[in-house]
Amino acid sequence: MADAIVLYSSADHLNSLSILATFINKYHPSTSVILLSTAAFSPPPAVTYCRLPTPTVPQNSTSDPAELSFLIPRLNNQNLLKTLQEISQKSKIRAFIIDFFCNCSFEVSSSLNIPTFFCITTSAAGACTFLYWPTIHETIPENIGEFNDFIKIPGCPPIFSLDFPEKLFFRKRNIYKQLLDVSINMRKSAGIIVNTFYALEFRAMEALANGLCVPDAPNPPFYSLGPFIAGGTAAAASEHECLRWLDLQKSKSVIFLCFGRRGVFSIEQIKEIALGLENSGHRFLWVVRCSTAAAAAEEPQLEFVLPEGFSERTKERGLVLKSWAPQMEVLSHGAVGGFVTHCGQSSILEAVSFGVPMVAWPLYAEQKINRSAMVEDMKVALPLEIAADGFVTAAELEKRVRELMESNKGREIRRRLTEMKYSMTAAVGKGGSSLVALEKFMETVTRS
Repeated sequence: MADAIVLYSSADHLNSLSILATFINKYHPSTSVILLSTAAFSPPPAVTYCRLPTPTVPQNSTSDPAELSFLIPRLNNQNLLKTLQEISQKSKIRAFIIDFFCNCSFEVSSSLNIPTFFCITTSAAGACTFLYWPTIHETIPENIGEFNDFIKIPGCPPIFSLDFPEKLFFRKRNIYKQLLDVSINMRKSAGIIVNTFYALEFRAMEALANGLCVPDAPNPPFYSLGPFIAGGTAAAASEHECLRWLDLQKSKSVIFLCFGRRGVFSIEQIKEIALGLENSGHRFLWVVRCSTAAAAAEEPQLEFVLPEGFSERTKERGLVLKSWAPQMEVLSHGAVGGFVTHCGQSSILEAVSFGVPMVAWPLYAEQKINRSAMVEDMKVALPLEIAADGFVTAAELEKRVRELMESNKGREIRRRLTEMKYSMTAAVGKGGSSLVALEKFMETVTRS
């Protein structure tokens, strides 16, 4: 009976888990790699994709995207059970790797005695936070949102209580209970896969490996198998207007601003960003998403959200795009000298892969935790001063753009990124840390 490794992902993290599936298959082609999810998806070559039925969500269910991401796999547990049983008739499932949103599937795989591993698509610092959370829950009696102090998590810089994801602020909320249950199951799992490479986050990886995040309990093994990033497409590189515009700019002269598909701003904030960019004097490529009703469509009318006369005044040194840009291709372009990012792990790793220094502007989820690690441990970014309501002034953005592009501190970050760029390449090469971790993972699962 052939060996198989099965990965199960929510729609949110399907791209990342498909890259992990490809990485496993590349070095272990004799092992079948099967990817499960409910989303429509074109799998990479040599990876088998099985689309599970999309369950009917009750009408009175939550509209919160995170809660829905937990609910859909729970409603699908019976379909998952049937699928795993069918796979088991043809193959021996050596490992079941689950996205944390698929936490409820832990009970299904456990009932079938299949070794279950969690895949954490965020940073190693985020993994430290996840794994340590039951300890925080036991030792800090009040809601984190009301704690108003710094919290020390092994492997991380001290994190202020309000910098944790808002979903963790209040214990009585259902989403809090779901996330706590993820943390508890992670501690009981066969192991945890992290989307990073050792040289970038050695402090956090050492804390994980040495059991510092699970005090007085067995520590699951950790495997840094990142980066989970895909290559760009030649079609996008040859067709998108922004790449042709970048071809006309000087080397390392452009600051790129892009905040992911959920990175939307009010008109007031957009106008402040515009003023900051204009006053900085630097060339810029800016992807705009607006949250207001007047521009709620995927492609806002720029004349309604930008300051009057801004486009005309900056037309010689700036390009503003509506909603989307081919981020990988932009970051790989030689004209790009800096990146203002929302601190999502994929964006961080993409910037590192091309040696682009960053300004950290976290917006939601674990991104403020990532920012702390980026600035203090990885030393690949400058922080922005953000008001309690999330607002960033034009003066603050101008200051950080100038600092990144002009100062000695910015040059030091660029030098650091050059080192990390080569370290990332080495990590996935022969004898590299990610490849060594993959071999340890495969040795563990195949001997079971």
